[in-house]
Amino acid sequence: MTGASTGIGRATAEELARRGFHVLAGVRRQEDAGRLAGPGVEPVIVDITDEEQVAALADRVARDPRGRPLGVLVNNAGVALNAPAETIPLAEWRRHFDVNLFGHVAVTRALLPALVAAGDARLINVSSIGGRVAFPTYGAYAAAKFGLEGYSDALRREVARWGVRVVVVEPGTVATPIWGKGIATMEAIAGEMTADQHARYDDLVAALRKQSEEQAGQGIRPHQAARTIAAAATARRPRTRYLVGRDAKLLARLTGLLSDRMVDGFIARHLGLADPGARSA
Repeated sequence: MTGASTGIGRATAEELARRGFHVLAGVRRQEDAGRLAGPGVEPVIVDITDEEQVAALADRVARDPRGRPLGVLVNNAGVALNAPAETIPLAEWRRHFDVNLFGHVAVTRALLPALVAAGDARLINVSSIGGRVAFPTYGAYAAAKFGLEGYSDALRREVARWGVRVVVVEPGTVATPIWGKGIATMEAIAGEMTADQHARYDDLVAALRKQSEEQAGQGIRPHQAARTIAAAATARRPRTRYLVGRDAKLLARLTGLLSDRMVDGFIARHLGLADPGARSA
């Protein structure tokens, strides 16, 4: 699995190890590897945006010293970015897609032959409720997650006949360090905004900063998402999608029942902003 240094990734690596898996736990830094090592967990250094490191991971899987097949791949690595779409530099958009989408595609392409060879295998992509519902200032994050969901749907229909079951896990708010990192990125971008952009977005940025700070300590715990991922990894017939958390389930239900305009109003009220539907044309 990738993105195993903290949060959902670390909890999932530990949960799968408890269930008898030997977990190759991908981390980017050696210090993270030292903290993660334990029974059933073998840290491996891999930056999913680095083609050479991804190739080295595939080689490690192919040359497993005990000849163990690759039964499960969990694509979990990710970053958060919270800022109005207009204000995000194009380089930051590209970095975001490199980590949250293209890196997962790279790892999947490298390891799919091993999953097919294993037979009854699982490919689990950790998305987000943000892959269904795009909140303001989450445009880059949601765009990448929407892309991951579309990629997962196509891939599921391509590889099912080879015994590889593709699953999407969609957590809602999870109390992990990703929120603090997202706040830091938001503040850095806000510092580069023009006067006109400040006039347009300061109230929105303030509302989202407050929400992100609250979410940093709220939401479900990583081990709850980890148990869902482990269930998908071990189920004889896993579902194609798993929603994790009451907020994720509520938002999924609302977007299935309400019009786009009604959802827009719901989100605006949730953030304490003026309902965009109430403005005159």
